[in-house]
Amino acid sequence: MDLLCIEHEDFTLTVESTQFQRMWDKGVSVLGGEKLISSYRWSDGVEHVVFMNDDAEREIAKDVADEAVFFEQTDYSVWVDFKKKVTKAWFDSPRKDVNDRFSWKESKLLLAGYLNYGNEIGRADMPIGYTLDGVQKRFVFSYDVISAKLDYHHDWKIILQDIEAEYRMLSLDYLKRTYHGIKEEQGESYDIIWWNIFGGLQEQFLRTVHNIIDRPRHRLKAIETYKRADQIHRLTPQLEQQLAEHRTEEARLYRVEEQQNTYNTPENRFLKHALLTVQKRYATLAERVLLQDTRMADTHRDKIARTRDELNRLSRHPFFRTVGPFDGIKQESLILQKDVNYSKVFRIYTILQKSFSLNDGLYRMETKDIATLYEIWCFIQVEKVVKELTGAEAEQHSRTEMSGLFTYSLGKGEHSKIIFKKDDVTLAELVYNPRHSDKDDVKGIGELESRTVPQKPDIVLQLTKDDLQEGMKLTYLFDAKYRLEKEGANDVPPDDAINQMHRYRDAIYYNSKHQDEKIKKEVIGGYILFPGQMDELSRFRKSIDEVNIGAFPMRPGDNQHELLANFIKELLNKHAVEIVEQVIPQKGTTLEVKNRVLIGVVKPDNPQYANFLNGTAASYYSGDTFPTTIPLDSIDYFAPYIPDNGIRDLYLVTGIHTATKSKGAEDDKLRITFDLKFTRQLFVDYKMVSLPIQHTFNDTTLDKLTTE
Repeated sequence: MDLLCIEHEDFTLTVESTQFQRMWDKGVSVLGGEKLISSYRWSDGVEHVVFMNDDAEREIAKDVADEAVFFEQTDYSVWVDFKKKVTKAWFDSPRKDVNDRFSWKESKLLLAGYLNYGNEIGRADMPIGYTLDGVQKRFVFSYDVISAKLDYHHDWKIILQDIEAEYRMLSLDYLKRTYHGIKEEQGESYDIIWWNIFGGLQEQFLRTVHNIIDRPRHRLKAIETYKRADQIHRLTPQLEQQLAEHRTEEARLYRVEEQQNTYNTPENRFLKHALLTVQKRYATLAERVLLQDTRMADTHRDKIARTRDELNRLSRHPFFRTVGPFDGIKQESLILQKDVNYSKVFRIYTILQKSFSLNDGLYRMETKDIATLYEIWCFIQVEKVVKELTGAEAEQHSRTEMSGLFTYSLGKGEHSKIIFKKDDVTLAELVYNPRHSDKDDVKGIGELESRTVPQKPDIVLQLTKDDLQEGMKLTYLFDAKYRLEKEGANDVPPDDAINQMHRYRDAIYYNSKHQDEKIKKEVIGGYILFPGQMDELSRFRKSIDEVNIGAFPMRPGDNQHELLANFIKELLNKHAVEIVEQVIPQKGTTLEVKNRVLIGVVKPDNPQYANFLNGTAASYYSGDTFPTTIPLDSIDYFAPYIPDNGIRDLYLVTGIHTATKSKGAEDDKLRITFDLKFTRQLFVDYKMVSLPIQHTFNDTTLDKLTTE
């Protein structure tokens, strides 16, 4: 369907899309039509711009908000029919892959191609270059590329602000198809900022330097010299007296002062300093771009090379041979403030030395695609939730790393770990983008691994629990998906995203690296974070309680993250025993939770009594009778009861068998013997408990014992 028609004095530009209506309807259902807006701007020569939809046509005004035409992940066909005899036409983007999508048919005077912005939202240009009557011309049509899932004019800004507050300049990227407005502030001038800002100012900078060199500012300077009497043109009273005294000495030289023009002024010294600084930095960055980036179109590569060469030539201009080194601006200079050319160089140099914030401003900057930004933002939100719920200090191990020519990415795996500690006790760990594979050079998490193909969940949360086993870690996976579908009143994640969480849970194992221990299943649950709206009644919220696989909505500006916060709060408050009991066992296997505890009295006449006091006992034997009400096959732990003290230590029962009391005993009756392995102290001090079974034993559970 036709969407836009631009009537220009030289051509007619038409934009078509068969996917537009589907994206528009999706955006209306998720956000509402009032948020699907864009402003439009274009170069001179346009007669009118017409929006066409539902067989209706209406004219679009310049720089006025109107209905959006361009959405992410949508194909658009672009046709440029020239009215005049054009010898050549091309799409003039800095990116080679975008230009390659357009072809020029000179016989038909037609330039045709297609656009798809993927997950890149923001301001975009449609630049058309053409040669008419031997003159190169360039037309630019500008517009907003918006999202059907997030409010670009509100949510996107919140995501950027949250990321930049945590990781400075992590949001920025290079050679993207969309851009955003930024404004200057105090701070470091990063390479990516410098490169992008100077790219828009380079023609102005070069032209201004040329203007100054052609007509430089100068000043008169007194120069002392020695001349004969007939060479002196201006006499002072002192010189007249000297001439009268030595009038007979024709060869005598007299010291005189003459005013001469000099270009070695503070303003020209600053100009030399600014030019050399720009030339050196541009040359360094240009070489990096030309050698490493193959995505750039040849026309823009040539432009970079020409700018580099021109800066080199200007820095070696003979004019600067008489200009000394810059020693700072020691006082205000009206020339740097008022002169048209000098003030322009001063302003551009000052801009290049500053940092910038991602707020609406005059300058253009590109950012990472919205899917990547959303993933990083979700990681930051999970961090905030865990920190708020635990009240712990976040020990940051995460850092940004150079990932391209100018750009940074968040470290992965162990390089991004955040440890939450309270009173030197680890409560939780959060990791961004680990990759679990024994062949991967990107480290994952501790002893987790995949034996088949690499597994790369976006976010891993590990909660530390001590009630079942000291230092036990329970692992939960989150994947941020910048995708959603509609299901009644609820937004839902796509099916393949949910299926991926099932694969993660099945593929990631715990391997202790000990030869006598087998690998074990590790992941308890997996959850999708997606930019939708969902309530407690959604099937993907219910499925979390049933099978520990589901989804949570995460969108800026909503209270939707409360579902996730409540879930994590529940996990933090639960005992490990309760969590593990709820893990669904596989059919046909026995998965007993290590929970049953036998409490038995250890009297001073027990041969192991001293060992029980210091936690080194290896066995425990019963009396000549043992309660028949206690099923032996269900006992997992043993807690020794010391008379007059109570219980303190916990032992793992590694074996149960019958044996006599001991060698040399008065009787040889068989007794129940428990083989033991010390696990940990349940309590810092002994705790009194009741022994209801024959006043010697108690059969209970670990969670009851630790909560009573």
